Amino acid sequence: MWTCDTSPSARLTPEHKQFGVTVIGGPTTVLDVAGHRLLCDPTFDPPGDYGYLVKMHGPAVAIEAVGDVDAVLLSHDLHPDNFDHSGRDFALSTPLILTPTTSARRLGPPAQGRSVWESWDLHDMTITAVPARHGPADGELDDDGFVNCEVTGFVIEAPGAPKTYISGDNASLTLVRDIYDRFGAMDCAILFAGAASVHTKFDGRPLSLTSERAVAATEILDAQHVIVAHQHGWQHFGHDAEDTRRAFADAGLTDRLCSAPLGHQCELTSDNCPDPQRHVS
Repeated sequence: MWTCDTSPSARLTPEHKQFGVTVIGGPTTVLDVAGHRLLCDPTFDPPGDYGYLVKMHGPAVAIEAVGDVDAVLLSHDLHPDNFDHSGRDFALSTPLILTPTTSARRLGPPAQGRSVWESWDLHDMTITAVPARHGPADGELDDDGFVNCEVTGFVIEAPGAPKTYISGDNASLTLVRDIYDRFGAMDCAILFAGAASVHTKFDGRPLSLTSERAVAATEILDAQHVIVAHQHGWQHFGHDAEDTRRAFADAGLTDRLCSAPLGHQCELTSDNCPDPQRHVS
């Protein structure tokens, strides 16, 4: 059983934890698993206008706080709110980028692409690419056959670590059910749930999970601990942390929501591997 207590959380440092999750801003999340550090969807630019997207806030911690990473988990490479200029530079300097096949072709080394349900083996971790749909089910397909663009989620499994799902920019609960059917219940879920939308795409309908759909995803996955990302820092997010808190409270699932401040680590501990040095949130 993995637990998450209410002690004040520590700010992110380059030190790797046994298991910890830190949302830096937007989708950018640092995930420590079994002492290894993963970085999801790096965005480190200052506020700025990207033409059709506007970044309103920079990262909650400096890029130096991330330190060395074993791999970048990149859900997709085409949108600056998931992969901005500084994030791209950082990712390409790391040993490995795990990403969809179309993204890997565009990026080149060190990117390694996988199709849905295929896996990477990294140290003692198995990281599986899982399906995601970046918009409504009836959304127009791009030239590669995807809604908006190819996006992947990830399921991370490692001995002595919580089984963890990262949604990426997925808007589909049907796909969440498919993931549950294959992997079973999740110990931890990192959900991109800012109800992202752009008025020129799909009549402004959500391109990622809404707060309410994040609750539904939690219930489908039977996820015991949930961290919500991709709901802060960009103008096109329709839901924020307060919407998330309200939705989880309405569903009676507040106890599953880990709400460490941006830049602070949410750490899970297990009775099987206690670590008295941890600061838990």
